[in-house]
Amino acid sequence: MYTIGTAGHVDHGKSTLVHALTGIDPDRLREEKERGLTIDLGFAWLTLPGGREVSIVDVPGHERFIKNMLAGVGGIDLALLVIAADEGVMPQTREHLAIIDLLGIEHGVVALTKADLADRDFLELAQAEAEEALLGTTLEGSPVIPCSGAARQGLDTLLAAIEAKLAETPERRDTGRPRLPIDRVFTMTGFGTVVTGTLIDGSLKVGQEVEISPGKLRSRIRGLQSHGRKVEVASPGRRTAVNLTGLAVGDLGRGMVVTSLGWLRPATALDVRLRAVRHLPRPIRHNTGITFHTGAAEVEGRLLLLDADEVRPGHTAWAQLRLTEPVAAIKGDHFIIRDPNDTLGGGTIVDAHVRRHRRFHAPTLAALESLEGGSPEELLLMALKSAGPVDLAEAARLSGLDSAAARQAAGALIADEEAFPLAEGSLLIAAVSLEALTLSAEAALSDFHRQAPLRRGMPREELRGRIGLAPQPFEALVALWGSRGTLAEGPGAIALPGHTPRLDARQAARAAVYMTELQANPYAPAPSDPLDEALLAYLEDQGRIVRADTDVAFTAEAYDEMTARIVAYLREERTITLAQVRDMFSTSRKYAQALLERMDSQHITRRVGDERMLRGG
Repeated sequence: MYTIGTAGHVDHGKSTLVHALTGIDPDRLREEKERGLTIDLGFAWLTLPGGREVSIVDVPGHERFIKNMLAGVGGIDLALLVIAADEGVMPQTREHLAIIDLLGIEHGVVALTKADLADRDFLELAQAEAEEALLGTTLEGSPVIPCSGAARQGLDTLLAAIEAKLAETPERRDTGRPRLPIDRVFTMTGFGTVVTGTLIDGSLKVGQEVEISPGKLRSRIRGLQSHGRKVEVASPGRRTAVNLTGLAVGDLGRGMVVTSLGWLRPATALDVRLRAVRHLPRPIRHNTGITFHTGAAEVEGRLLLLDADEVRPGHTAWAQLRLTEPVAAIKGDHFIIRDPNDTLGGGTIVDAHVRRHRRFHAPTLAALESLEGGSPEELLLMALKSAGPVDLAEAARLSGLDSAAARQAAGALIADEEAFPLAEGSLLIAAVSLEALTLSAEAALSDFHRQAPLRRGMPREELRGRIGLAPQPFEALVALWGSRGTLAEGPGAIALPGHTPRLDARQAARAAVYMTELQANPYAPAPSDPLDEALLAYLEDQGRIVRADTDVAFTAEAYDEMTARIVAYLREERTITLAQVRDMFSTSRKYAQALLERMDSQHITRRVGDERMLRGG
């Protein structure tokens, strides 16, 4: 399926030509019909002589409505550039042509309209001028077809040229990540909220759960239409109307994107390869305020040049765009930037969700070069380096690869040991990232052992926080480190291999006295010389004591005995009070309460009012 987009100066006959070709008037607004001036996007469709059905987006030509033109031209496959034979190339002809060129639209046909109003010499002059205007653009060499929508002249020749050009145009790939940039939102009686757009990158189907980004809105597709007909599945390249459930017209707007769940994250900072319009009367300067356009979105922002202070007309530069609002854009998307008066330039998004860069920073510029032209393996590896341990789907999204290319690239990286699978292959990590995290973990553990030499190891959660990982990738890395002998795992703690807590003679003597005093009065232990935290933690790590409270510790044997007796009692009597525990062990309320609270924390018992019961029974 293909979408054709018109382009050209105001009053050169774009809408008239679309009407003549399709029988559909693309001017749908009353004001447009009254003024004879296209203001917003119009839509039609056409079956070509060979039987291929195509969508058509008709755009306004007046300079005041250039933002509306940009909202419709981003998803087209073929440009139908309309130039009036009686006027020739005009300012908006050049601006629209520059936009087509910057958006990388490589297939087009020039309709030299109003040919019935020009004599033969003027017509030949207009044709030569049109061909000259195309030089150096993506449409250079495109056929120029004299025609007239009003007089219905040359339409068959024009359709044949369109059909021939579409035969050279690759069909849209289905990457499995559908995106429908919304260019129109309205309500239909009996149906509710409907959005339209040109579907790219994937298919949509009736009943599918979808997300609308930016905004994190969720909905379900109640119905789909294309070219006025209901369809169960809409494929890439097709003009599509989507009936959404659970959302009001006010919830949605032009520039939002309908997509599948969970992958498309809006961005407010983008690294881009920028090319200035070649006919721009002045250079583009660093730190210029701009309006950014991609898909159907329009957002204000600021242009930060990374390798120059200005970009001369026709030249390129690396730049970062800092936007005032998020846009649903990804690596590889084309964009346009404008100021209030002119189209300044455009290009492709090389990276999204980026940090602010230092200007003229050679490593940054080298990384951008790799991102722009790298192989799938290079792109995926850069994504892994920036993201740390990440699943393949997220790495594919960050690298701009489709799922099949990402899987193939991941296999090559793993074979070359530039990346490693974690958690039974559900996560990937770059080799350099793994090395950095390993060094970070070893340094954290070494520091911990130096500060707490009597501890068996660092608590797992403390180590995870020190190296800054989410739970799943942390556990996967710990498993890998354990299998490699990089670290040693114990119950709740992690240590460097070979670390063994040892007491010196003075500490051993104090610990021995302390344990003797606990054993002398096991149910109400009150040692005469309380130990410091390090020694207490050592004895606890060694399993010799159980700390029931900050100032209450039992020998492990006493705690196990008391716990067993209470559990046995509860199995017979179902409940027990603090006073009964106190009397059972001839102890004080302080020790009985500390014991029960420790059992509660271990999920052996649970408190119900003033009584305890076995948890779960």
